[in-house]
Amino acid sequence: MNKGLFDLKGSVAVVTGASSGLGVQMAKALARQGADLVILARRKEKLEQVAEEIRELGVKCLPIVCDVTDIEAIKRAAEITEKEFGKVDILINNAGSGGVAPAEETSDEMWYHTINLDLNGVFMVAREFGKIMIKNKYGRIINIASMYGMVGNMAHPSSAYHAAKGGVVNMTRALAAEWAKYGITVNCICPGYFVTELTQDVLDTEYFTNYMKQTVPVGRYGREGELDSTAVYLASEASSYVTGAIIPVDGGYTCI
Repeated sequence: MNKGLFDLKGSVAVVTGASSGLGVQMAKALARQGADLVILARRKEKLEQVAEEIRELGVKCLPIVCDVTDIEAIKRAAEITEKEFGKVDILINNAGSGGVAPAEETSDEMWYHTINLDLNGVFMVAREFGKIMIKNKYGRIINIASMYGMVGNMAHPSSAYHAAKGGVVNMTRALAAEWAKYGITVNCICPGYFVTELTQDVLDTEYFTNYMKQTVPVGRYGREGELDSTAVYLASEASSYVTGAIIPVDGGYTCI
């Protein structure tokens, strides 16, 4: 395959939730392929640190403090990005989190917060940055859901998270169908168990490690960087005929 298919030089990529974890990893992966970055998250100091690390890879990086549950903050971020770069080629909708509680103990507050962050926020970010892509008749939108958006589970009660991520999965299909006429592809990655700042306390327990060994065919958690190639593929011209795809990167969890 022509290596040029994965060349992102001249592209502008926006990554939400890019102050830690998988967001940072994917942002750096796009930067290594030559894309200039706009990184969004709530923590200013962390964003600035990540921006410096990305600039060391030889590309531009603009950090913008943005809470994806705040529509005005999202609109400002889109305006700043368009003013600075004039376009958006790639959007990785990564920001999110998830409360854990049995369904019967899930509070109204936990339910609404999870849906607002993990589903509503993804839609609003896609909508606002999608407007820029529509004007330019080009875009690559990559929504980060979860394998829990495809299946249930018996070890990690989180019905609100399942509902939100399942919504992201089918919203991806809807946007893909609607925006294909504008030259925009919309795809979804469903990560499995990856150790990050948000998941480490849960995944490091003996119980969950044993559960993972029993339920993940590969027999281990995802390693740092193992999501990067899928993100780069969906961001690049290599995936020009791929839209509405739901791609699990989960060590085989959803195949059994």
